Parts: sequence; structure tokens; C-alpha cells
Amino acid sequence: MSEPERIAKRLARAGLCSRRDAERWIAAGRVRVDGMVLDTPAFTVTDRSRIEVDGKPLPDIDRPRLWLYHKPVEQMVTARDPQGRPTVFDALPKDMPRTVSVGRLDFMSEGLLLLTNDGGLARKLELPANGWTRRYRARVHGLVDEMRLAELARGITVEGVRYGPIKARLERQQRTNAWVEIALSEGKNREVRRVLAHLDLPVMRLIRVAFGPFQLGTLDRGEVEEVPAAALDSLLGLKPPPRREGWAKPRPRPTAKARPRARRP
Repeated sequence: MSEPERIAKRLARAGLCSRRDAERWIAAGRVRVDGMVLDTPAFTVTDRSRIEVDGKPLPDIDRPRLWLYHKPVEQMVTARDPQGRPTVFDALPKDMPRTVSVGRLDFMSEGLLLLTNDGGLARKLELPANGWTRRYRARVHGLVDEMRLAELARGITVEGVRYGPIKARLERQQRTNAWVEIALSEGKNREVRRVLAHLDLPVMRLIRVAFGPFQLGTLDRGEVEEVPAAALDSLLGLKPPPRREGWAKPRPRPTAKARPRARRP
């Protein structure tokens, strides 16, 4: 038995809709629990509750799943965009279940984006308390002062917003353009762009190459790849990590051999 939870959360975990959409469905009288039509989302259900949407039983909740997606530029990380711009979710394969993103990337940023079918897992993975490092490569315009980059390790305040320690180093300078490597753990809204702009280094291109233990690697733009179930279970602490093929078993430590005693004449 899982713990009791709000009906909107249960509908979202079943992959039918977002919590906000679930609240709209309830207001429209589309959701029934144990034969009663709900008129408020402030309703708690359990595994024993008989839930129906539009007269159909709620589908079984899938196990938590996680995908890596190489987000191209000019895609919004949102379910709907009021301006009609393309979204990440519009570009995903049609056979994928409903997913939510773990954190965000802005419209003109690209690189690694994590997607999951479990909203609770998304919130867990994006918490700064996890200590997961987000790594980026930024192409900037200007001459990089490496001393100022090093000072970011102490944190910085930009326009009243305090940003935590940031590890930054110059990868290479090419005349008036440069590539900078960035590593941070907070990931506040547009943090990399705002901090580098504060250093007079406007970002021309921003690529996220890693999120915690997950790497962008050779994943092509627009490509999506699921994290194997065993690896995800290991990450969540449900199972020990599987032994990979080719891993060598640890050799036993050699023990000192006893020297034969010399015979007395």
C-alpha cells in the first residue's frame, strides 16, 4: 500500500495529465472516486480507491522511468507556450508516455535535459541538496579574465540575487570569442547567462553537457534515450549497481607466506 495522496497527484502519476489539468478536469465533473463525482481537488485517495476519468478506470501507474534528451535550441521546456513556439514535448516520439522535465533549459540553450514520467522523482532529482553538479560549455564574446572566473568559486551577487559557488575555467580564447567551462550545483533561472554577462562576457551559445551522473556524450540533437531500469533503481537506492560486463573482479590481496623453519643440525 502506498501512502494516501491528493487526487490530482494520483492522476498526474498515472500519466494522464498535469496536476493543473487534473484540477480542471475535477472542476468539469470528469473525475469520479468510488462512484462519487468530485467537485474539489482537495480529496485524498489510496490504493483501494476506485478512480474513473470520463467513465474509464484509471490506468495502472507505471514504474518511475528516466530519459536523456538532447535539446536543440529554439525549443521551450514547457507543455504549452502562449506564443506558439515549439516545445520539447512536441518533439518527443509519439510512443513515449507523458513526461515532465527535471529542471529546465531556456529557449536558446541546448544540451542535456532529463525527462521522467514521475513528478515526484523530478522534484527529487532537481533539489540542490542532492549536490548534483550541472556542467556547461559556454561560448562567450569578449576577452576572458581568468582571475575573475576563479573568483566565482566564492559565489557572487548579481542585481540583488545571490548565486552560490561556481567553478569556471577558460577552455580556449579565439580572438574576441572564447569557450568557458562552467560547473554549478544550484542552477537558478538563467544563472550562467546572468553571471557571465555580469563579467562582460555575453553568452553566444550555451550547452549543458552533464547533469549529476548523466552525460550528454554522443547523443545527437533531438535524440532521446531511456536510462536502463537497473541503473535507475541503483540511482534511487532500490538495488545495488549491476556488475558490468568486462569489469574485472577484485583480486584477493596476497598474503605473506610463512618461511620454512631452518632445520637444526
